[in-house]
Amino acid sequence: MRHWTTSCKCLWSLLTSLTIFLHAQVYAQNLSTADIDVVTERLAQGATQSWEYGTRAEVLLELNASSYSVFSPTPLPPPQQIPSNLTSALSDVIGIAQMIVANRSTSNGNITGPQPLVNGNATGDPASIGVAVLLANWTGQSTADGLDYAGAAQDQLEFLLSNVSRTHDGAISQRIEQVQLWSDFVYMAPPFFAYYGVLTGNQSLVQEAYHQVSLYRKYLRDPKANNIWKHIQLGLYGTDNGHWSTGNGWAAAGMLRVLSTIKQSQFSSSMESQQQDLADWVQEIHDGMYPNLDSSGLFHNYAGNSSTFTDASSTALLASTVYRLSLAWGVHKYIPLAELSRKALSAPAGSAVNISAAGTGTVSVPSSTATSTASAPSASSTATGTPGLLHFTSDGWLTPVVDPYSYADQGQDSPESEAFVIAMQAAWRDWVADGAVGANGAVSPLARISWTWVVIDVMVVTFLSC
Repeated sequence: MRHWTTSCKCLWSLLTSLTIFLHAQVYAQNLSTADIDVVTERLAQGATQSWEYGTRAEVLLELNASSYSVFSPTPLPPPQQIPSNLTSALSDVIGIAQMIVANRSTSNGNITGPQPLVNGNATGDPASIGVAVLLANWTGQSTADGLDYAGAAQDQLEFLLSNVSRTHDGAISQRIEQVQLWSDFVYMAPPFFAYYGVLTGNQSLVQEAYHQVSLYRKYLRDPKANNIWKHIQLGLYGTDNGHWSTGNGWAAAGMLRVLSTIKQSQFSSSMESQQQDLADWVQEIHDGMYPNLDSSGLFHNYAGNSSTFTDASSTALLASTVYRLSLAWGVHKYIPLAELSRKALSAPAGSAVNISAAGTGTVSVPSSTATSTASAPSASSTATGTPGLLHFTSDGWLTPVVDPYSYADQGQDSPESEAFVIAMQAAWRDWVADGAVGANGAVSPLARISWTWVVIDVMVVTFLSC
């Protein structure tokens, strides 16, 4: 009996070691909770523009209140009564909606009728805050603070549908002063249309979300560049025929928001073809973008143009869309590359990164920081910063990044890049919780099972020798 007990302990130790080995591969070079806390704080401090508020609200839902995110596997609409354990988690999102709605009249010169949530020249950007405003209304916040969230959301909707110029075939302009289409728009307005339609039971509005994505793809997709999107088209000035990496990330992320909203809604069964299109169009962007990944694990600011700087911002956003497509539609093709990019972005200072577009490569950390434990690595951050990370400044800003206010230039302290890190982290966390499917090169389930049995055979041999 003692021999059996000893042997069982030996086998248990081997099983534990195997678990540690498997999880260590997934957790390698992961940002710690403390790191993400610093990034979240920098985003809160830096967000001042309409799209920054909207993006911040969305990624906070994904990170802290995932059951209220459109990426939740639970049906939409979400619960109208906020559970007590999520009150704190939702407070920042509700706070953004409160601030915007309380100040919108002043922002728009005290006009009445259709108007954006925030005044500006970019028509779609304020709509990115629309989901937070709709959520505030849905959960009854107006009862507590007296603000007209429903009216604010309706005015934003009517402004886009009725007041903004369009192309001859119906694509809503991203600009006030001229009809012009920007890839960013796909993240801003269509997800708002889709969410509004689901909450109000208006399938036509959900269809409009899909239609706008389809029209933008028609104008911006570049068949001569493996179907990645041009940044800005149409208009008398300000066009950009380049394939801006962040713009492709915005488009893919927006399409995924629309896809997930439809998939979890009451219209899922009647809009199956639209969902398939959206999933295909996201993968189309991935197919075009990932062959351009630099050996550093980062994309260049303009895909296919290695003379432009490498950009951690678009890299994080695109990685998040790979995890989300894996979860939403079972497409795991670019998981290995997204993992390499994530590990590069999360690596300690002094790490050596060398990858190939084939999905192979290494992210080697300095020996002094290497860890062999299965748990997430110890925090590399302090209460106020993230010292010792390869792609973060000492005070917690992602680097190198594009200037969010001058897309051709390298910048610093970018609020949207912090949001993209949070989006990547939340998507990766959800992907890991779902089984990390595709981590080993998107092999088939049968191949994974066969590999497991080989490992078990090795364990048994080792067990017998204990």
